[in-house]
Amino acid sequence: MDTTMQKYIFWKTNLFFDEETRRELSAFDVNSDKSEIEDRFYRELEFGTGGLRGIMGAGTNRLNKYTVGKATLGLGNYLHCTYGKEKCASRGVAIAYDTRNNSSEFAKTAADVLCGMDIKVYLMKVPAPTPQLSFNVKYLNCIAGIVITASHNPKEYNGYKVYDEYGCQLVPEQAEKITEKINEITDYSSICFTGNENYLNYIDTTDDYVSQVLKQSRSENKIAKNNLKIVYTPLHGTGYIPVKEALNRAGFENVIIVPEQSVYDGNFPTVATPNPEDKRALTLGIELAKKTGADIVLGTDPDCDRVGVAVKNGDEYSLLTGNQIGALLTDYIMSHTDFNKISKPAVIKTVVTSDLGAEIAKKHGAYVFSTLTGFKFIGEKITQFEKAKINNDNLRNYDFLLGYEESYGYLVGTHARDKDAVVASLLICEMCADHKNNGKSLLYRMEQLYEEFGYYYDHLDSFTLSGQTGLAKIKSIMNNLRSGSSPFDDTYRVIDFKTDVEAEQGFGLLPKSDVLKFVINDGSWIAVRPSGTEPKIKVYYSVKANNYDSAKKKFEIYQKTVKTALGIE
Repeated sequence: MDTTMQKYIFWKTNLFFDEETRRELSAFDVNSDKSEIEDRFYRELEFGTGGLRGIMGAGTNRLNKYTVGKATLGLGNYLHCTYGKEKCASRGVAIAYDTRNNSSEFAKTAADVLCGMDIKVYLMKVPAPTPQLSFNVKYLNCIAGIVITASHNPKEYNGYKVYDEYGCQLVPEQAEKITEKINEITDYSSICFTGNENYLNYIDTTDDYVSQVLKQSRSENKIAKNNLKIVYTPLHGTGYIPVKEALNRAGFENVIIVPEQSVYDGNFPTVATPNPEDKRALTLGIELAKKTGADIVLGTDPDCDRVGVAVKNGDEYSLLTGNQIGALLTDYIMSHTDFNKISKPAVIKTVVTSDLGAEIAKKHGAYVFSTLTGFKFIGEKITQFEKAKINNDNLRNYDFLLGYEESYGYLVGTHARDKDAVVASLLICEMCADHKNNGKSLLYRMEQLYEEFGYYYDHLDSFTLSGQTGLAKIKSIMNNLRSGSSPFDDTYRVIDFKTDVEAEQGFGLLPKSDVLKFVINDGSWIAVRPSGTEPKIKVYYSVKANNYDSAKKKFEIYQKTVKTALGIE
């Protein structure tokens, strides 16, 4: 009997596992359901810089009470070794969760395991945005944070993300140390799910968090705000209360909430997927905007760290890409910041984000940093800036203004160390109101930026390759791209982030990452990387030309070349 089947039988029959788990596994037939059993047990759900993320269900390769408990026990052991039991008991860990199915239960599981280890826990009473968890870690002076969320993934998924004492997602070095502690746990029965209530504290920091968000406001123009009509949808997620509260307290009086999507519901019944990157997610919002004549539509994902935008364009509504929102926000922040009070302003983006925002920032005299994909690296850079100030390190002492990535994630301010759709929603609405007050639109401003800096056509292709065969295919694709010559005839250089790549402004080398970037001689580029949280391989295109038609034509040629090179249609 192979190891996979042994694990399956153990989980199905051992009384340590609860009745629901054993009943779920007993429903499978070892012959007809063999592939499903193998997928559930062929490996342990991997812990990485994004923590755990996977389909919910029984099995070692699923997210459930036991895999959450194992990760938490490993985390607790790491915290004991790193900080000592006294600091663990006094400073503790902040825990939050989104509106997904089982999120509150998994959060309580994590809390119980930590409390049973004499580690103090601050557990949110209500569902909360991921950036609020990041805020809580710093605000409460915790040594770590956990948020239960799968962000924008479909309803079958959930996840477990860990944050360090600065409120930043784990970077590879930290994740590896915690993974070592998790891997030392070979027996699930060693996990104690009975918490010590003396270490458990229920909290709600929503008012404190929103107050910090409001400090990033760039406009006090009440007339402009009152003249802006906003439709907002939280897509059944955690943004409902904080986004509504932030806009209300900032002076926006014409905010219309999509009623069907204001209800917490982990089944996300009104959307195919609760992802603001998917244009279908804003369908109900746009329909309501047409009925009410709204100027702008905002949609945040379930854990409210990403925001999608549609703006009025005649009788229709045009969706903005993540890169366009980032460029417009950069333009707005740069135009509404007093640089006399800032010595070294900094903007941070990822290596797969369009360069348009960077060019705008540089025009205003800001320093631009590029990090690896994942907001954890932007958060890490903010922490490095802060430490430089404390240590009087002038070489690395910068003033953070804005961080963003193409996947609809933005952060202004240092109240959090993760992308924050609450502060982004506030500033997008202020920006829209400002342009409307001047008789213009965001689309008009976007065209002005293209005229000044060149047209950037940005696109993402994402290919899902599930299971063991999918993982093998992804590895094969990356190996083939590395071993062969560039598939693009006009490649200027190839950047392999698995080798030593210099960071900007004296910060040494970037961490190694499985990313390939092909830079074209006209400033365009194509990047390929496996997803860190999903069974996908992603291809990013940023094509630069003089106008839309030229850029689109070049993109289509590059896209065809990539699909041929990847062996994917």
